[in-house]
Amino acid sequence: MSSKLEIGGLWPALLTPVDTQGAPAYAELEKIVQLCIDQQLDGIYLLGSTGQGVLFSEKDRIEITKQVMNIAGNSLPVIAQVGALNTHESVRLAKAAQEAGVYGISSVAPIYYQGGVQNSLAHYRAISSSIDIPFFPYHVGNQSVFGGDARYYIDQILTLPNIEGMKLTTQNLYEISLMHILAGDDLILFSGADELFCQATLCGTAGAIGSFFNLWGEECQFVRKEFIGGNFDLGSRFMLTFQEIINFVLPNIWTFLQKAMYLKHGIAIGIPNPPLGMGNTQWQDKDVQDILDRIAAVTGLVTK
Repeated sequence: MSSKLEIGGLWPALLTPVDTQGAPAYAELEKIVQLCIDQQLDGIYLLGSTGQGVLFSEKDRIEITKQVMNIAGNSLPVIAQVGALNTHESVRLAKAAQEAGVYGISSVAPIYYQGGVQNSLAHYRAISSSIDIPFFPYHVGNQSVFGGDARYYIDQILTLPNIEGMKLTTQNLYEISLMHILAGDDLILFSGADELFCQATLCGTAGAIGSFFNLWGEECQFVRKEFIGGNFDLGSRFMLTFQEIINFVLPNIWTFLQKAMYLKHGIAIGIPNPPLGMGNTQWQDKDVQDILDRIAAVTGLVTK
């Protein structure tokens, strides 16, 4: 499609703020979408795992998509993730998201009823054939998904209707490179591993989609552009610090993001619907602020 050369850059896997009952908090949702616009990010990836997609009702997911499109308008492209517990629901969500005006559709393969590559491809085909906008299947890094034949896997992906790219959530850089080598310019590849968004550019990705870009969108955008422009020293310093911090906060990521988003951006995202966030311990303001200060120091950016 003609948009192939224009899509890429840094996209937050958007957090979906919720109230104390786990319902979408639309006033806070408006704030976080506006934050993405103000920070001049390149797009929004909506209702993935970070956005609690499968934990909301179908009705809520359709309404969230409409609300985000009302705010984002023509400012940012939106890809809606429509993975669900059954393919029929994914198709309905894809059609509703297209009607709401999203740029593209993404979906994870079946999770609970796995059937290998063919099952995943059939699921993707049902979704992508129900729309006429770009489709970005979600690849979870696992060499076994290739069935031992990466060429076959990519060739089959390329036969999907409306296929335009993939979201690759893998920490295996060779796997990303191989998919780029085999697909060439026929697929726009997004890295889905926050901790490798700079490194993945060396493997042929056009952009990155990540949870921490909600919090550090401006910083990560700056570093990525500097790294691509040749500032290896900044990229190396930042990514090593970023990886250390991600590793440190992951055991209690939801309470960290709740505290950090409020301290840094004044956005109350709430605690997600269980099982997400269950067992997370609370963070002290000072500990979170120290982490925010470390990222600010390593990038050299002073944000308002």
